[in-house]
Amino acid sequence: MKYDSFFARSFSKHEQKKLGIGAFVSCFILAATFCFLFKPEIRHFRVVNVKVSLRGSPKILAITEEVTKPKKPYFEIEQEKQICNVLHPRADLCEMKGDIRIHGNSSTIFFVSIDEEKNNSWNIRPYARKGDDRAMDSVTNLIVKKVHISQQIPICTRNYTVPAVVFSTKGYAGNHFHDFSDVLIPLFQTSRRFNGEVQFLITNKMPWWIKKFKPVLQRLSKYEAIDIDKEKDVLCFPSMTIGLKANKEFSINTSESSYTMLDFTKFLKSTYSLKRKSAVRLKKNADDDQMRKNKPRLLIISRSRTRRFTNIEAIVTLAKSLGFKVGVEETRENLVQVAKKVNSFDVLMGVHGAGLTNMVFLPENASVIQIVGLGMEWVSKEDFEIPAMDMNLKYLGYKISVNESSLIQQYPLEHHVLKDPPGNMISPKGWASYRKVYLDQQDVKIDVNRFRGTLLKALELLRS
Repeated sequence: MKYDSFFARSFSKHEQKKLGIGAFVSCFILAATFCFLFKPEIRHFRVVNVKVSLRGSPKILAITEEVTKPKKPYFEIEQEKQICNVLHPRADLCEMKGDIRIHGNSSTIFFVSIDEEKNNSWNIRPYARKGDDRAMDSVTNLIVKKVHISQQIPICTRNYTVPAVVFSTKGYAGNHFHDFSDVLIPLFQTSRRFNGEVQFLITNKMPWWIKKFKPVLQRLSKYEAIDIDKEKDVLCFPSMTIGLKANKEFSINTSESSYTMLDFTKFLKSTYSLKRKSAVRLKKNADDDQMRKNKPRLLIISRSRTRRFTNIEAIVTLAKSLGFKVGVEETRENLVQVAKKVNSFDVLMGVHGAGLTNMVFLPENASVIQIVGLGMEWVSKEDFEIPAMDMNLKYLGYKISVNESSLIQQYPLEHHVLKDPPGNMISPKGWASYRKVYLDQQDVKIDVNRFRGTLLKALELLRS
């Protein structure tokens, strides 16, 4: 009351009215200035429009709300976790779910995010041989960008409802071993769970490679693979995996995967309609008559350029004398034919090399005999010994002596190539010189008397 009396005595009615309006307008200007200066911090607040009458006593006539709507994403965006893992020693991998847009021929993938923190980007080469510069240099580098929904994002021109998997068919593709170890097994691990409802986006796409493995690709995806390097459209997906899950050479690490190598070989046998599920089982005390009726079959993988058998006829004669029915093949035919042929044998034998990759088509409980050349112990174990056992196959390794290697004709006995061959894994820098000597210059002449015991062991395994 005292305040009202003082206010009445100090100002006339007209002056009181003007002062009230001025105070109200001043407050409104002050509030607008505050909103302008601190706009970034209040951009999610509702904007209120206030209409004020300046005639008579100040009155609020109307209040209307304007809610600023964010850009509508193509797919619902969830609060995401870390989307790219670039710390795995074998392959970089990005897994995203939400609004993903890929602009193919710019090699850029946008992940639309609601995370307001600093935007991230990753460089991903989608091929499973990380650390091998020779292989990775030929693989397209994809840029994965995490962008906030408020930023400028390319508009979708083609929308998909199935997940996408992005991978490359470059690197060492074309080498039979690397086709499986670097692409097909990782692709199986990555895409099998979708039961065909997945779209493959391939960079560095090679038509001959697609044709070679068409049955496998068609079993994993119901849709024709897209050559993403030639795409000018912006393709949008609800989820995407960039790169392939790979964790073991020519095999699957079960601690990091929900699949096993046995799952993969069963998948292949189904894909290629292979009839034999299990190798022949010999009776423990089978006589010659029974052996003739139920002969175990031995397939010898021959090579025409490097790591050749120089006495193949003597090996065949020995095997036949022990009761094997023997075939000798280089396995360079159509893969459908190779799969059916290998599946008809009980034992697969060869010098360390890509031809042994065809063990994936052997029936269960069949045997693999790997001829381990001089200096090949470590690579033979990693590439074929461990994988063979992961496939539920019986494994026998025959380590040749110096006298069985052609290197004895090229180097004196005291030379380190013969005297001190590498026992452990070679560094990438030393690989070229290692390969030149031990893989490219070495042929094998098997001592048939010494090798006899290995073939007898193979027969014994078929009886167990």
